[in-house]
Amino acid sequence: MGPELSKQVSELLASWNNGDAKAREALMPLVYDELRKLAASHLRRERNDHTLQPTALVHEVYLRLAEQKNVQWQDKSHFFGVTANLMRRILVDHARAHLADKRGSGLPKVSLNEAIAMSRERPAELLALDESLTQLAATDPQQSRIVELRVFAGLTIEQTAEVLGISPATVKRDWNLAKAWLLREIEKAEPS
Repeated sequence: MGPELSKQVSELLASWNNGDAKAREALMPLVYDELRKLAASHLRRERNDHTLQPTALVHEVYLRLAEQKNVQWQDKSHFFGVTANLMRRILVDHARAHLADKRGSGLPKVSLNEAIAMSRERPAELLALDESLTQLAATDPQQSRIVELRVFAGLTIEQTAEVLGISPATVKRDWNLAKAWLLREIEKAEPS
């Protein structure tokens, strides 16, 4: 997203903050391509028979954004952070529904590498990662956001740094720390 477009997005977000519903409508065409790229990137890592397509995921994100009443948009980085979280919630909801249809309930224990890779055949790994991320967010929200942006929004180190307003070196460090923490938590939870 170029600087002019970025400025326009920030201005529309500010207008949306002030209750301008037309600003929300004008914003979506500007960010649609970027959101669709993020959705497509993430869905490539999902199971082959996933019922959501990138366009449907973006539309679901849009519907949930339209329901947001108390969000005070700070800038485009904040917007893309919120949309990454919404994509995570949508995909987790779909994974839960898929598992419920497939075999009832219960989440198997998986390794961090398996969870982060989010195998196409096992949506339960997405749920295990989501639960671990919720725990991580309680102790280190920034590390949790980094994992969320990298895994659920498919952002690179540099894109994550831009969204969070931190250096790429900090993202790399926290990414590695978060992966180590998640691995340790998953290993502790596994039966002996």
